[in-house]
Amino acid sequence: MRAVVQRSLEAKVTIAGQTVGAIDHGFVVLLGVGPEDTSADSDYLAEKISKLRVFSDDDGKMNLALADVGGQVLSISQFTLYADTRHGNRPSFTGAAKPAFGEQLYDAFNAKLRDLGVTVATGEFGGDMQVSLTNDGPVTILFDTEAK
Repeated sequence: MRAVVQRSLEAKVTIAGQTVGAIDHGFVVLLGVGPEDTSADSDYLAEKISKLRVFSDDDGKMNLALADVGGQVLSISQFTLYADTRHGNRPSFTGAAKPAFGEQLYDAFNAKLRDLGVTVATGEFGGDMQVSLTNDGPVTILFDTEAK
């Protein structure tokens, strides 16, 4: 699984002009699922992200996690994180999981975050979404479970 995590002051996702998910502050997580990923990968990633200490403490040091700051997660499915751009100018997405499997692990990831006490808002799997956020810092962290 691959995830791009952006620390955010606020974020929302809309579909056809309607807001379907929003958070006040926390992380926007763009999550891609590969065909070889497992529920163990989903659990691992949810644990890592929920404990990621990139919020500032009283000394201005990035030392606090979501729970410490009352942060939330806006989780967005993002198969394009598996784009292969090595040949030509049109990316190939054959490295991404099939939609049904991708949705299953995306849902499992969100459920695990909720089990860990994180408030999670989502977009719509496979939907044509518009995501807006105020990136705080900016702080952007990449995760890839193949590198764990």
